[in-house]
Amino acid sequence: RQIAPRLQALERDTLEVMSGQGAGQTLMLAAVPTFASRWLIPRLPQLAQVHPELVVHIEVRTRPFLFAESDFDAALYAGTSQQMHNWAGTRAHLLLHEQLLAVCAPALLPSARMCTPGEMTAMPLLQQSTRPQAWRQWFQSASVAAPQALAGPRYELFSMTVAAAVHGMGVALVPRLLIEQELAGGQLVQACDHVLAPERAYYLVTPEHGTVKPALADFLAWLPQQGSAHAAQA
Repeated sequence: RQIAPRLQALERDTLEVMSGQGAGQTLMLAAVPTFASRWLIPRLPQLAQVHPELVVHIEVRTRPFLFAESDFDAALYAGTSQQMHNWAGTRAHLLLHEQLLAVCAPALLPSARMCTPGEMTAMPLLQQSTRPQAWRQWFQSASVAAPQALAGPRYELFSMTVAAAVHGMGVALVPRLLIEQELAGGQLVQACDHVLAPERAYYLVTPEHGTVKPALADFLAWLPQQGSAHAAQA
C-alpha cells in the first residue's frame, strides 16, 4: 500500500515521456465523455497543425475533483454557472452554451412534420439518467402538462441516448452540438421546435493557482477560439 502510489506515479511519468518523446509538451485533460468524443476530438487535428509538439491525453471525469490530488492540468466540464462557482480552487472559462433539442429518427414523426409540445406527450421519451428532470423541465417551459415526463428507458451517457434515438426507440433531449453529424446526415430530425432555454454550458476548468505549463497555455489560447467559431456557426 505504501509503495503502490510511487510505482503508479513512476509508470505514469514514464508513459508521459514516451508519448511526448521527451519533448515535455503533454497535457492531461479530464473531460465529460460525449463532449470529448463528439466535439473536442474531431477538432484536435487543427490543434496538431498549430502545435504539432503538443500531446493531449484525455480521461473521463463526470464530477468535480481536486486538482491538487490528481495529475490533470485542466478539465472539460458541463454544468451551471453556480456549479462552476462551487468548484473550489478552480477558474472556469466559458466555452459554449448548451441548447437542448428534442430529436428523433425521421420515421417517428407523423406526416413528416414536427410535433407540437402537446403532441410530444404521446411520444416515447428517452431519458438521461444524469439529468432525470430534463423532460419535465422541457414540458414545463412549454406550459404543457405531461404526467409521463419521467417515463421511458434511461441511459447514462448522451452517446447511448443518441444511439437509441437514431434507431427509432424514442425522442431524445440532447445538446445540439453533440448531434451535428446526425442532423446533417438525416439520421436525426428535430421533433419539436420548442427549445429549452440554456441553463448549462461547457467550461474549460483550470486550477486557480499554480504555474501554467506551456502545453496548457497553448491549449488555453486555442480552445476558446474553437468555441467562438462554433457559436458563430450555430
